Amino acid sequence: MLAALLQGTAFASPIPVRGVVEGFYGKPWTQEQRVDMLAFCEAHGLNAYIYAPKDDPYHREKWREPYPKPQLKKLAALIREAQTRNVNFIFAVSPGLDASYTPLHGAMDREKLLEKLEAVYDLGVRDFAIFFDDIKEKDGRGQAEILRWLDEHFVKPHGDVSPLLTVPTEYYLTDMRTPDGKTKPYTKDFSGGLPKDALPLFTGEGVALKGLSPKTLDDAVQLYGRRLGLWWNYPVNDYMEEKLALGPVEKLPENGLPSIFFNPMTFEELSKLSLATGAAYALAPESYEPQAAWKEALQAQYGALATEMELFADHSQHLENHWANIGRPDAQTLRAEMDAFWRAWPTAADADARLAHLQQQLEKLKTAAKTLQDKLPAKQRRECKPQLKQLERLAEADETALNLLEALKSGDEKRTKKLTAKLEMQWKKLLNREKSAKLSEGVCRAFIEETLQYAKANRP
Repeated sequence: MLAALLQGTAFASPIPVRGVVEGFYGKPWTQEQRVDMLAFCEAHGLNAYIYAPKDDPYHREKWREPYPKPQLKKLAALIREAQTRNVNFIFAVSPGLDASYTPLHGAMDREKLLEKLEAVYDLGVRDFAIFFDDIKEKDGRGQAEILRWLDEHFVKPHGDVSPLLTVPTEYYLTDMRTPDGKTKPYTKDFSGGLPKDALPLFTGEGVALKGLSPKTLDDAVQLYGRRLGLWWNYPVNDYMEEKLALGPVEKLPENGLPSIFFNPMTFEELSKLSLATGAAYALAPESYEPQAAWKEALQAQYGALATEMELFADHSQHLENHWANIGRPDAQTLRAEMDAFWRAWPTAADADARLAHLQQQLEKLKTAAKTLQDKLPAKQRRECKPQLKQLERLAEADETALNLLEALKSGDEKRTKKLTAKLEMQWKKLLNREKSAKLSEGVCRAFIEETLQYAKANRP
């Protein structure tokens, strides 16, 4: 039970409750994948798993309806597996899409929630969560009332159920406050109405932003007037599934967290690379070193293919759109070498040597992509085949780019024209594939654009 783990007020090493939340949008994991993840949790010192797949209709859309018997049977087997693995199984329900807060219908909905939780209690679960994230209606007072009612009618009567976990509708700090720093009405109502021991989870400064500073954690705790757990949105990539999140967890506080849950990708096998680093962090936050943990996870998970997998994963770490910005920059070493090349090209004494070095690096990258396509175990290969093919295309196009730059420098107009046409064709194919596979946007992809722009400006 989580209750015993969460006793006390000082949280350092290890983080008391540390685990995985299956909380992504998209195809939920299969029973086989969940069992495998529970084994992974046990092996890496993670002691909790939250069952909260957004696209399980009985978790969210059809939350009032009981699980059909076949699914309930699978759930029971999963709960037994978690118990065998010494992993706390946390059952979550997300009623916020259409929950009622009126006296009549609200009372009926609370009874439906109670029935749902009781059915899973009978299967052996003692840890539960009620989530209100990603919904339009913000009724902090009504949501808190649901949690207080469940505390009175479910948690306390049983005596062996842990305090509820919850996620508010305003679940990141920037959304909890007005621009001038005042607490928003929803957050004030929700935080002020929670049961005494309930544990809210939040995602940091934003939904998926680089790191969680001690100050952000401090500010959020002060705002809520209670401890807060962390729902960390890495390596989840449901907002841009074309790119895999294969970097380490980074920039998290050394202390102060009672719990942390890592939200993975729908790609269960490939999620393990980042999750292993998350486990290393959660076990020893004050001494965690992302690069060392990442290297260790690569070696442990990929063995003889660790070198090739590192090259691939290095180009697929950073996820960014108009609201997300998380994960280390992709391929920082290669990007620095490309920048140094451009500063030297074409007149510096070492310009040709830098070009030759880049050619060697790209050849290694292309070979790694081909090797992984041939030799990765079937499960991992299925999850990343489009990205491996795209990396191979990127490396080949970058090689063409270097050949074009050589032709430009030598003044070979015929070869320059031929290579320009080839690179433009490769570029078009790459862009067409980006809806299903994207990586190395600021490195290999950017180098192609940079070369085309250079060629346009320096045509003979």
